[in-house]
Amino acid sequence: MENELSIRLARDVLKIEAESVAGLIEKLDDNFTRAVETIYRSRGRVIVTGIGKSGLIGKKIVATLTSTGTQAIFLHPVEGMHGDLGIVTKRDVVLAISNSGETHELNVIVASVREIGAALIALTGNTASTLARSCDLVIDVGVEREACPFGLAPTSSSTAALPWVTPWRWPSSKSGNSTKQISTSFIPGATSAPASGLGSGR
Repeated sequence: MENELSIRLARDVLKIEAESVAGLIEKLDDNFTRAVETIYRSRGRVIVTGIGKSGLIGKKIVATLTSTGTQAIFLHPVEGMHGDLGIVTKRDVVLAISNSGETHELNVIVASVREIGAALIALTGNTASTLARSCDLVIDVGVEREACPFGLAPTSSSTAALPWVTPWRWPSSKSGNSTKQISTSFIPGATSAPASGLGSGR
């Protein structure tokens, strides 16, 4: 009985999270293409910032961008509040991630980034939030519900923030090479694997 319950719960979670990702398709708009263009044309780096689960998603986005030839680094909002904003220049693109768009620490550094002059892109589930109003471009990653039964733990919202970097990374890659050349140049440790991904270094 316990096994049946576990499987049913797992199926429910996977269904909710899959629906959240599929729902992003209808959210694609001009802001997406403008974000790609902004990243491609920038003469600096992509600086990704977020706190909590959004910060963890941000670190994965940085890893994906760097593996395809786009220089990217992660900036923790709290560290940014205490001096690390010195790494940001007006040539950079700052990608700020927050589901609510009202994360205090994040909005504090976003205000400073505006003064520096870097381009600002928001990944948020609240397009009317303080973060959205403060950024040049807003990517809507809102979801209908979290997979968490209590609606508290970031689950679907975190999942929805991650896939955007995949359609971004190829058109915005600054290497100027083909995807095959990118893979061999920047991911020398990768190994061929079946579609399941088993046996891959990634």
